[in-house]
Amino acid sequence: MSGRAQLMWDEEVTGYDFGAGHPMDPVRLALTMRLVEAYGLDRAVEVVAAKAAGDSTLRLVHRQEYIEAVRRASADPAGADGSYGLGTMDDPAFAGMHEASALIAGQSVGAAESVWRGDALHAVNFAGGLHHAMPGGAAGFCVYNDAALAVARLLELGAERVAYVDVDVHHGDGVQAAFWDDPRVLTISLHEHPRTLFPQTGWPEETGGQGAEGSAVNVALPAGTGDAGWLRAYHAVVPELLAAFRPQVLVTQHGADTHIEDPLAHLGVTVDAQRAVAESCHRLAHEYADGRWVALGGGGYAVVEVVPRSWTHLVAIAAGRPVAPEAEVPEEWRHEVYRRTRLEAPRRMTDGREPRWQDFAESGYDPADRLDQAILATRRAVFPHHGLLP
Repeated sequence: MSGRAQLMWDEEVTGYDFGAGHPMDPVRLALTMRLVEAYGLDRAVEVVAAKAAGDSTLRLVHRQEYIEAVRRASADPAGADGSYGLGTMDDPAFAGMHEASALIAGQSVGAAESVWRGDALHAVNFAGGLHHAMPGGAAGFCVYNDAALAVARLLELGAERVAYVDVDVHHGDGVQAAFWDDPRVLTISLHEHPRTLFPQTGWPEETGGQGAEGSAVNVALPAGTGDAGWLRAYHAVVPELLAAFRPQVLVTQHGADTHIEDPLAHLGVTVDAQRAVAESCHRLAHEYADGRWVALGGGGYAVVEVVPRSWTHLVAIAAGRPVAPEAEVPEEWRHEVYRRTRLEAPRRMTDGREPRWQDFAESGYDPADRLDQAILATRRAVFPHHGLLP
């Protein structure tokens, strides 16, 4: 198996563009790639442009009638009337939508293939992680569910156990739905509580379908949770479940919208904690999945302040060339940010925090603490299915 990491990138993914004023601004992808290049990380990985996913691949998750609806909306955006979730405020139709969406999906599927076949140990597609798309419809800025397609491709290639860990601020509902009845896939989502955030799903009681009980794991975090609570919840749930499940491949989704500056949600996480979780995912892939790691992007709408730094850390960790948090952001990148957005770029790769948390098992459960209540609700719902004590 090659020890080299792959970065899936085709400049054409920036064509995934819902239009002016939409939060999912493709400049976040371009600025991330430019920051990766500014640090020379594109020379530390193999940069690969996979081909767009064809219909047979898309059908691993999506219904043919929906794929055809995307094609129609792509060819005639003005005709999209909201059916199949296309032509809504969240998912306005745009020319070339099918092609751009299929290209992003192709990068994630290509990443999965490379890792499974041993062409790369780790593969990153930060343009991916579009986890809300359902088999028969678009939702939440997501047209094709590249994350679910990557997992489905791994199963098609012969994987018997795949773990999917989603730390986006929103519930990974589309991936959970795709594998609800499949005990070969463990989906773990840490997200803001459904009472306060789209898509209003991801309750701890959602634990998988008949014959797959315990295969869906949901940690519903109270609004306002910051670094210490977020890391406490992650470490209280993810490592033990991966140790019990023993995945052959780890697929992770790193939506950057948990950040305190993100305009669409209500958590208080920093780039430093996001980096710590990426490091943990890398470590857990080596511990339990022979190093096989597919890492995806996701949400993130502070497109200058947060997303490029968070995902550059992700690429750097996968490449084995981590960027020190205190590192100064390269001057040429700051100029590029100003040229494209007229906004001032951050000056360092840190928010100035040292991520710390108290271990749940060691420090004990506080029954009055809402975060601990959330952690325990998840552990009680799921851990016994894996032979673990809640």
